[in-house]
Amino acid sequence: MERPTNEEISRVVVSSRVRLARNLKDYPFPNKIDEHQASELVDRVVRTVKEGNTVLKDNLTPVIIKNKSMLEKEVLLEKHLISKELLNENNGAALIQEDETISIMINEEDHLRIQVLMKGLSLLQAYDLCDKVDDVLEERLKYAFSENLGYLTACPTNIGTGLRASVMLHLPALVELGYMGGILESAGQIGLAVRGLYGEGTKSIGSLFQISNQLTLGRKEEEIVGNIIGISKQIVERELEAEKILRKRMGLFLDDRISRSLGILRFSKVMGTEEAMNHLSNIKIGIGIGIVKGIENSEVDNLMIKVQPANQAMIAKEAKRDDKRADYLREAFKNVDIN
Repeated sequence: MERPTNEEISRVVVSSRVRLARNLKDYPFPNKIDEHQASELVDRVVRTVKEGNTVLKDNLTPVIIKNKSMLEKEVLLEKHLISKELLNENNGAALIQEDETISIMINEEDHLRIQVLMKGLSLLQAYDLCDKVDDVLEERLKYAFSENLGYLTACPTNIGTGLRASVMLHLPALVELGYMGGILESAGQIGLAVRGLYGEGTKSIGSLFQISNQLTLGRKEEEIVGNIIGISKQIVERELEAEKILRKRMGLFLDDRISRSLGILRFSKVMGTEEAMNHLSNIKIGIGIGIVKGIENSEVDNLMIKVQPANQAMIAKEAKRDDKRADYLREAFKNVDIN
């Protein structure tokens, strides 16, 4: 098979994320920290950013978790800007960039979780930016570090580089043909984890999967990132091959399924989250094989976030309602058609 084009890679790889776990030398780990120390740590990190002579001081906005409503916190979670752990952490905070590329979580499982989230297969760029943010913080903060073990973390699996690199992949053809079991087994054998939409303990909806490294000790950052990129490209190739098989097997039935999804999105009066995700997944297939016109793949990726419960409640400015989601999708697809 020919190597996938950048366009093919970008429609299979939805996003790339790099996260660095760091702890400050002078404080207990978050599971042992008291409220006063946690508050002091938040203030110290925020001052480090705001008083520094870098572009970060104007681009990152502090978010104090206990001051936010549950709905506001759930929106941040659905956008992958905070974690499930930070959602319920009253001593937690985050510094979030306006364009939502950078998020620095404070007092999560570790004192700091420095995260960069970018579209498409952009792991190298994400790691480069994350490393620069880490350098800025390390200039004024003393990290817990061991010459033998590397960066010290609350969870032993993060010791070493403290790096987690992951990609979000849309794999509908592999799911349809029943090939995901082989992907999961192969990934585990080479030290990778495959998880659902919101990471560990969550299921896949809309055929979206996260693939990330499991180990950080004894491996260089560049090696971890390079491995994820290489595996991602292999999975993209397998998805594209599976897509061809699926088209050959289903023929008009696949086109019909995509057409039905478009019809439901354009005219439905009530739409649940999981149903919306599955129809949007079909639309992404339709864009890829060239039969859906009037909407870009990146727009559908954005809609997959916007249809999540908290995001919808924020958009509609009222309680989470399936009829409002349907209204939103009808508007988004009113000019979309089948070729």
